[in-house]
Amino acid sequence: MRPSSNPEMKSFRVSSVLAFAFLFLMASGVLWSNAFAHELGGASPQPTPDNAVFQKPLASGDLTFINGFAGRSSRDAAKDGKYRKLIHTIVPDALYHYHRDIPLPDVLETVLTNAPLPVDIRDGRYAMVSSETDREGGGLGFLWTDMHDGIALGGFSFHPTNGEPTPTLTIFSKQIKDESLELNQFPAAFAEDLYHWSAATGIPPVITRYFINSEGIKIVLEHDEDYCVHPDGSTAPAPDVCDQMNEDAANVDMEAAYFMERTGYASNATARTAVESDQVEWIRLRDTTCKMGPERLRCRIRMTHERTHVLIGRRHGPAPSPVRPRPHK
Repeated sequence: MRPSSNPEMKSFRVSSVLAFAFLFLMASGVLWSNAFAHELGGASPQPTPDNAVFQKPLASGDLTFINGFAGRSSRDAAKDGKYRKLIHTIVPDALYHYHRDIPLPDVLETVLTNAPLPVDIRDGRYAMVSSETDREGGGLGFLWTDMHDGIALGGFSFHPTNGEPTPTLTIFSKQIKDESLELNQFPAAFAEDLYHWSAATGIPPVITRYFINSEGIKIVLEHDEDYCVHPDGSTAPAPDVCDQMNEDAANVDMEAAYFMERTGYASNATARTAVESDQVEWIRLRDTTCKMGPERLRCRIRMTHERTHVLIGRRHGPAPSPVRPRPHK
């Protein structure tokens, strides 16, 4: 049983097959793999990326006051002057498009106040101040803090109506400057608490994910999970279920990368224009290439990952010439 000061976290009925599969995967320990796309294609795995570097960690003694909120409503923390100062210390001062352009710290304070969950403190160290979706179906968020190491990460999820892929989950922190990240570069304790919060609040396992860094730059936070692999040898869901999750994850990453490229990686980006011809042509190429053979789905997953990396790579220089793969047989 996971030790927690919060025995009252609400359970939610998850109706979709994919969400059920996610809970199964989480309970049995899904493998995190940054080399997922390469493994699908039979290539050698890439080196494990370095952990995210947190700048200016906070003094542990300055964070112990959070213990006083254990088991209390997150609204109490969000309205506390000292905790609000922590929010503004950690959350980037960037505009975020939540129905309209709003400073990101204000967005987080709003959702923590509207539908608060009890403050959860695990192992006397990891504090999760969070919310669920309110009755109007608005956004939900959290601020996670490692009181020992002095690092923190926030998160916000909702269903945008501004033309971007939906729903979304955006992670953020002023303590991180990185402009390219995978989820497995974050602390393992954060990933664990993120998944517990996501499962409890009904956030789907495959969702458009972003990260906003200290400079207010919004980047794609790719899915590096393989939903078909279990490190402990436990039985995985049926291959058609987990493979479909892997394809869905690859597709949402590509759509997010395409959206961010078109909108200049702005934290408050909006776009409603049609998909451009180069993307339409690439989708046609992928569908034709992966049309035949027993591994059609995995072919699509591999090619979609490759396309995502091309789109992301354009931000740092000219796009590489497209490589036309041999037909998949």
